[in-house]
Amino acid sequence: MLMAACGGAPPGDDGVSDGTPPPIDPAMVADAVVRPDPIRLSGNISPYTVNGRTYTVLDSAAGYRKKGTASWYGTKFHGRRTSNGEIFDVYAATAAHKTLPIPSYARVTNLDNNRSMVVRVNDRGPFHDNRIIDLSYGAAVKLGFANQGTAPVIVEALSVVGAEDRRFSEDGDYRNLQIGAYSNKASAEKLASGIATVIETPVQLSPVDGPHGRLYRLRAGPFSDAAALAQAQAALRAAGFPEGQPLP
Repeated sequence: MLMAACGGAPPGDDGVSDGTPPPIDPAMVADAVVRPDPIRLSGNISPYTVNGRTYTVLDSAAGYRKKGTASWYGTKFHGRRTSNGEIFDVYAATAAHKTLPIPSYARVTNLDNNRSMVVRVNDRGPFHDNRIIDLSYGAAVKLGFANQGTAPVIVEALSVVGAEDRRFSEDGDYRNLQIGAYSNKASAEKLASGIATVIETPVQLSPVDGPHGRLYRLRAGPFSDAAALAQAQAALRAAGFPEGQPLP
C-alpha cells in the first residue's frame, strides 16, 4: 500500500523526501470527471493498519462532509502506483483519503480563498492525525495552497449515479456491459426484452435516482471474460441494438 506524504513533509518509509514538481498554471488542472467507476476490493481492504493505527474504509461515500487540513504530495510518488493500482500523476485532479471508498469523487474547497474543485480519490493517506486529505500537487496549485503546503478545507463526497460496489462479490473482477440509461421505463423494458433474445447473458434493468429524476439503467452481464463480452457486443450490433460500453 502506498503511504502518501505531502510536500515538505517528513521523509517517507524509504527515507526519501517528497519534492515540488515544475510549476503549472492553475488553469491547466482540470477537475476530475465524475463517472460510475466500480468499487472493487483493490484499494478497499478494510480494516487496514499503517504506522500502528487501524483504519476502517467507509461502506459508502454518501453523505460524507468534513472540515480539516489538506496537504499535497508530489515528485516522490509521481509514476508510482496508487492504492488501487493506478499510476499517480502529480498534475491530475486526484487525492488520497484514509477512509473514503476507492475510487470516489469529492469536492474540495479551500476555506482560505473559497476556491473549489472536484478530485478523484484513488489512494490512501495522509497518515497524519491533523490532516484529512492529501491532494496531488496540481490540485493544490489550483486550490491555491501549493506554496504553503497545507490549507483548511471542506471535503464533500459527490454522489455517483450508476456506480457498483463489487467489494463483497466473490467474482469481484467480473465485467458488465452498460447498454444505457433511459427515462422512460416502458421503452427501457422493451429494449431489455429485445436484447434478451439476442444474447444469453442476463439482462438487468434497475431504477437509479439521479439529480434530474429517475433513470432506468440497462446492463448485460456479468461476462466471464473479455472475449465473451466482445462476442455479445458483436451480436448486439448485428441485430441492430446498441452495443453498449464495457464497465471497467
